Amino acid sequence: MQVYLNGNYVDREHASIPVDDRGFIFGDGVYEVTRALRGHLFEGERHFRRLGRGLRGLGITVPAELEQLGEISECLLRTNGLTKGEALVYLQITRGAAPRTHQYPPAGTPPTVYLSVGPFTPPHELRAAGARAITIPDVRWSRCDLKTVNLLPNVMGKQRAVEAGVTEAIFVRDSAVTEGSSTNIFGVVGGELRTYPACNYILGGITRDVVLELAAENNVPVRTTPIFVHELGGVDELFLTSTTNDVMPVVEVDGHPIGGGTPGPITRRLYEAFARRLDRVGG
Repeated sequence: MQVYLNGNYVDREHASIPVDDRGFIFGDGVYEVTRALRGHLFEGERHFRRLGRGLRGLGITVPAELEQLGEISECLLRTNGLTKGEALVYLQITRGAAPRTHQYPPAGTPPTVYLSVGPFTPPHELRAAGARAITIPDVRWSRCDLKTVNLLPNVMGKQRAVEAGVTEAIFVRDSAVTEGSSTNIFGVVGGELRTYPACNYILGGITRDVVLELAAENNVPVRTTPIFVHELGGVDELFLTSTTNDVMPVVEVDGHPIGGGTPGPITRRLYEAFARRLDRVGG
């Protein structure tokens, strides 16, 4: 498999970065994971806009490649024989390599730019049955809107989910459901879609944005207001959204069933609309 690293396409086993890269030492960088179908990116421009916002938010120099990231991604997909099915593109940009200091390195330090691709199989079997989740305290910093590589609380949350034998850990801040360890969260209450408002406490998910558009197109009312923990037992439906989950129904939280314990009708309708949009990519 070939990857892209700092202006060059190289074999993965030959790709290397200095040990003093700030992404390695400090988690000082941002990343994106983008879906690809038939060799073309799904919502690539949205991902790149969010990436640019993250770079500006962290004060990382915008690399010269920013305008060519779509072309680089699709070149990697072709080179690695991933133009016929589904794939994922991983993109990471760090502040670059410099002697270790907490303050930023000198102006002109080039950022590290890395992209790789791999095959992807959507979790259709899990979607048909519905996922299970647990709730955990949201102890993360207050700039969750920046998609940084510093993901330790998310990693620990996902591990708690794995140890509990469920799919996802749902963060709770001040009694309100914010998002999952790697997903956004939606609930259906009385036919109305509810999700935590876009702010610094959640990541503005690309799939989340698409689902909000699809809800409007399908006449599903939306209210961007939190679902509180004490309300979870009374929601009609609950689902996760992310690049790798699409629209994923949740049928149990903390051992208690959601709705009827099966994927609900609004969740299914939104997933079907999402799948139709996906199917247009590269068609």
